[in-house]
Amino acid sequence: MIERYTRPEMGAIWAEENKYRAWLAVELAVCEAWAKLGKIPPASLRTIKAKAAFSISSIRPIEKVVKHDIVAFLTSVAEKVGPESRHIHLGLTSYDVVDTALSLLIKESLGRVLAGLRAFRAVLKRQALKHRGTACIGRTHGVHAEPVTFGFKLLVWYEEAGRHVARLENALRTISVGRISGSVGTYAHLDPRVEALALRSLKLRPAEVSTQVLQRDRHAEVLSALALLATSIEKFAVEVRHLQRTEVLELEEPFTAGQKGSSSMPHKRNPVRCERISGLARLVRANAQVGLENMVLWHERDISHSSAERVVFPDAFIAVDFLLADFTDVVRRWVVRAGRMAANIGATRGLIFSQGVLLALTRGGLTREEAYRVVQRNALKAWDEGLDFRALVESDPDVVRVLGPKDIDRCFSLAPYLAKIDRIFERVFRHES
Repeated sequence: MIERYTRPEMGAIWAEENKYRAWLAVELAVCEAWAKLGKIPPASLRTIKAKAAFSISSIRPIEKVVKHDIVAFLTSVAEKVGPESRHIHLGLTSYDVVDTALSLLIKESLGRVLAGLRAFRAVLKRQALKHRGTACIGRTHGVHAEPVTFGFKLLVWYEEAGRHVARLENALRTISVGRISGSVGTYAHLDPRVEALALRSLKLRPAEVSTQVLQRDRHAEVLSALALLATSIEKFAVEVRHLQRTEVLELEEPFTAGQKGSSSMPHKRNPVRCERISGLARLVRANAQVGLENMVLWHERDISHSSAERVVFPDAFIAVDFLLADFTDVVRRWVVRAGRMAANIGATRGLIFSQGVLLALTRGGLTREEAYRVVQRNALKAWDEGLDFRALVESDPDVVRVLGPKDIDRCFSLAPYLAKIDRIFERVFRHES
């Protein structure tokens, strides 16, 4: 991922040096396990732990010659350790190290994403509670439907984000495994106790069975969970974009001091951050597709997944980390225009209360078909001629012979549409302290 969208903490996890650091952690954990089983002398282990290091500047030229990154890495470490390096990588194959280290990097990254997601939910909750009674128009097909509250809209987001917490936690459990079982996973040159000891020290579980690699459904699950999260964030961002349109103008991204919206039109305040989120979410979804493709490997392994994973995991995590933090800030500091929300409720001159009139007429004795015909006749006239729907209803003989003035007042009241909002909030928060 380019630097523009890389936050330092997540970028550091996927930096080349940190990858080698994770490889070294795996190698040292295996050495310690062998030492516990009496295979490596204590003095040799002390030397290895004291001297084991690597140099990126030495790894790169070695890899150009050997065309193998683990071999180049081990050669660099051996140069630092000296003769005792013969005990390093004992019985291992490359992916004992690479896959176990990758699990460590993914695990750490998921921890950061989960922390960011929980912070996002906390901001959503505050905003939802703040605006639980802020009436606005609900839209279906992009067309005014019936009133809701802005807090209700945010409550939907909050609850959806909670499902992402559960998905990411499950993905974390799925990926918190390693494998130290040799060339095709049969421990031919290893003791299974080495795997158990080494992985325990790394806070990973042994895969119950593996080939030369961990099976890639685990990794696809992680990438799919990230893609689902990114897509929900994009969905929320698209809502902001729609609500910021000039014709709507119920909500705006924060616009900071000195910010310029256009190089040519000084009046512009564009939802550029939410648009950027839409773009980055597309990349995360594309990376999830790569994860699915990587599941299909030949026999006990091939490396068709390897080159792709060097790209998709850093990019997916860095993009999700960025867009989640960016949108959290948008929600924390956006401008909510409650007055405009109220004005938009009245923009259709009462048409949004058509269902209330319909139901009142049926309660008054009309069949549903008769009531629908009466209400739609007046609604279409209001639409086409720009007239006030309530005025038309009040002057329609088919209505007034069934409904009195108080009945019509109730039909055009906001109260019934908002009456159960608190109950919905209570249902969502009932399991929270």
